[in-house]
Amino acid sequence: MRQRRLVTLGAALCTAAALGLAVPDVAAAVPDQCSYLSPTSRPTLTYGDNGAAVKQAQCLSNAWGGQPPKLALDGAFDSVMLKKIEWIQGCHGLPPSGVIEGRTWQVLYHPALDCYDPYPS
Repeated sequence: MRQRRLVTLGAALCTAAALGLAVPDVAAAVPDQCSYLSPTSRPTLTYGDNGAAVKQAQCLSNAWGGQPPKLALDGAFDSVMLKKIEWIQGCHGLPPSGVIEGRTWQVLYHPALDCYDPYPS
């Protein structure tokens, strides 16, 4: 179901763009606001890690909704960040591992316009 929603959303955005309609460009604004790490540097991050790469992931994840709406930009991969990363992964049909690597970095830099998965309580 999740994958079908993403495909439908992608098709709708492509159609809108082809018709010359305005398509929100959320992803383009995000990297400009987060400059703690080069966009080409995407190290694997896990719970307990610290540093500039974690701060970059925190900043990028703040473009998403959910609870908490904004993570503190403290560079610490804590349990609050873990929960948010797992939610973001689930929104894109990725396994909710909480590990930030390849595909997760990709979705952090290109956030979905909306996620229909409820944020875990």
